[in-house]
Amino acid sequence: MLRDFWEGLPVLVQDVAVLLTLLAPLLVIGALLLRGFAPWPLVRAVLWRFRWANAMFVALIAISVGMGIGLIAQERGLRQGTAAAADKFDLIVSAPGSEMTMMLATVFLQPSDVPLLDGETYNSVANHPNVDVAAPLAFGDSYDGAPVIGTTEDFARHLSDDRIEGRVWQTPFEAIAGAAAPVTMGQAFTPAHGIGDEADPGAHDLVDFTVVGTIPRTGTPWDRAILVPVEAVWEVHGLANGHAPAAGDQLGPPFDAAYFPGTPSIIVRAEALWANYALRSEFNRANETMAFFPGTVLANLYRVMGDVRQVMSIMSMVTQVLVAASVLLGLFILTRLFRRQVAMLRALGAPRRFVLSVVWSYAASLLVAGTAAGIVLGVAATAAISTVVTQRTDILVNASLGWGEIHLAAAFLAGTSLLSVLPALATLRQPVVEGLRA
Repeated sequence: MLRDFWEGLPVLVQDVAVLLTLLAPLLVIGALLLRGFAPWPLVRAVLWRFRWANAMFVALIAISVGMGIGLIAQERGLRQGTAAAADKFDLIVSAPGSEMTMMLATVFLQPSDVPLLDGETYNSVANHPNVDVAAPLAFGDSYDGAPVIGTTEDFARHLSDDRIEGRVWQTPFEAIAGAAAPVTMGQAFTPAHGIGDEADPGAHDLVDFTVVGTIPRTGTPWDRAILVPVEAVWEVHGLANGHAPAAGDQLGPPFDAAYFPGTPSIIVRAEALWANYALRSEFNRANETMAFFPGTVLANLYRVMGDVRQVMSIMSMVTQVLVAASVLLGLFILTRLFRRQVAMLRALGAPRRFVLSVVWSYAASLLVAGTAAGIVLGVAATAAISTVVTQRTDILVNASLGWGEIHLAAAFLAGTSLLSVLPALATLRQPVVEGLRA
């Protein structure tokens, strides 16, 4: 009954309830110690008297909390970014091999040496009655570090949600550039053969492409890509262009199997969801073709990343425990700074609970300030790391702190607040005379 009631609550209500439960020990002990007392003037005086030591203590807590919750949030943001990057790739058909390798090559544009599918295989996919788009890809060239990829107009429109600025290509040597590609509208460029350090910039000196359109930012590695007609890539490398000589300057399907040089992968799209599953089953042919959903491969990767997240969470918890121990030791040291003031309070007849409330309130103030600053630092660190990851991978990562990270910070605050009772109790065990002589 109770479990059913809990699961029936809105997610926001559940998260708030967990947060209040985690903070309950802090609120309870505060209510017990502060009931009937007003220690805040003394606490403010101690905070100001030892402000530099207190500021350093708060900074150490903030760094620990901020980095811990920031790293966990970053993992979630990267997972969401990679899922969004694969959103336009419903089904991939390739030669048998590693699904992970083909996904990295096709979705994330990582250079790979993979076998090619022939024209008959392509036509069997493209001519299937349930297939709406079957786009071959051709890799191998680049310009200023950006991959030049041969494909079809249908895929260019699909990738951009049919929002191409300018126009699509009308001749073999026109191009459409991604939002982050190193070319601009109307620019002519000569591609290099190969990618990265192995690229040969002089291999295609007699070839010029002109950019006639651009694709709005998609938040994927394809933002850096330059799309050209697949026929042009084949011709540049001295191969047939996929069409019989009588076809003239035809661009796009249908392709003639006898003049089809081959493609490492085919992007397949069907309007009906059930059709994608049927196509995957039909084109998973042993020793012929491999069909897979990039989302499924990513799910398997996320399963591994989930284990990594658990490890990161455990490491974060261990770190927090070590920090809590350091905080406890630090509080013992800090309370010795004002043991004379505590001894004077006791000599004047202050109740033991009042003295305890002053010391605990001082420690709790530092912990609350450090945790709050840590959450702010975590937000800033997450945004900064997301920017770096996006620039390095071309995957749009918008990581942000969620309730899980807030709960982690709240658990740290509650745990350390309970532990801070120990140095407060230790001050009461010190002889008053010894304290006055300090």
